[in-house]
Amino acid sequence: MTAITSITDVPGIRVGHTERTAAGWLSGVTVVLAPAGTAGSVDVRGGGPGTHETDALDPTTLTRTVDAVVLTGGSAYGLAAAGGAQRWCEEHGRGLTVPGGLVPIVPAAAIFDLGRGGDFAARPDAAMGYAATADAAGRTEGHAVERGNVGAGTGALIGRGTYKGGIGTASITLENGVVVGALAVVNALGLPYEGSGAITDRQAKATAAPPLNTTLAVVATNAVLDKAECKRTASAAHAGLARALYPSHTLADGDTVFCLATGALSLDRSSEAARQGSLISLQSAAADVVRLAILDGIASARAVSTPAGHFGAYGR
Repeated sequence: MTAITSITDVPGIRVGHTERTAAGWLSGVTVVLAPAGTAGSVDVRGGGPGTHETDALDPTTLTRTVDAVVLTGGSAYGLAAAGGAQRWCEEHGRGLTVPGGLVPIVPAAAIFDLGRGGDFAARPDAAMGYAATADAAGRTEGHAVERGNVGAGTGALIGRGTYKGGIGTASITLENGVVVGALAVVNALGLPYEGSGAITDRQAKATAAPPLNTTLAVVATNAVLDKAECKRTASAAHAGLARALYPSHTLADGDTVFCLATGALSLDRSSEAARQGSLISLQSAAADVVRLAILDGIASARAVSTPAGHFGAYGR
């Protein structure tokens, strides 16, 4: 398989950002806008999640498709951004058909960045969710995704608030043409593994006096998957989060992974063995690409200092 660079290498996937960094602000919103008919699910592993409409993505529920995923700062307050994304989708004919109209399916998840710009009340709202969705919709096919301290990664920190986190992205193409991409918002209690993966003394200290944190990821693929297979893919992708960060999935993190499947390319399901092999390959790639997206998010934020005067460069 050949590594490439972005979640937007999955045809039809677009990403938009909006953020504010003045007058007490250090927060924003990122929207992953999916093509019509995209299947989706989610797996929440962190002990302190802030989420919206994730129950609708359970494989046993009514809905089958997802219109957009909202990743936002502002903790639980920032989940209001999902309303703006829903409004954009409704205005553009996207959503579940119900008597009298449409209900867009727009799940969301938030990181904790409250007060990092100086004003605890400066947090994303519906207008910012609408703006980020419109930004995504205005992008061209396969566009470059802004990384680092943009969108939901604007106020992100890692390592008990010691270093900057941010937005990262990556993708992998399998030999059968399946593309698996990921976008991550890295705002973790922990720090990345170093060298061969051994835990350093500095990483071990990351368990002391934890603040509130979260790492969010969206995995996207062009493969045909149903909701149950999306759920299993999101679950498998959490392994990438655990490989990239120590510690992960803590009580103080709201670690959440979404999976979107656009359905453009059928997997080999000619036999049970072929079906299992195709899914195992895809889900293994999902874990790999989440790890790469997380490390990319940290690397992309290295040159930016925090308002509290912490070092922006991890390892400095």
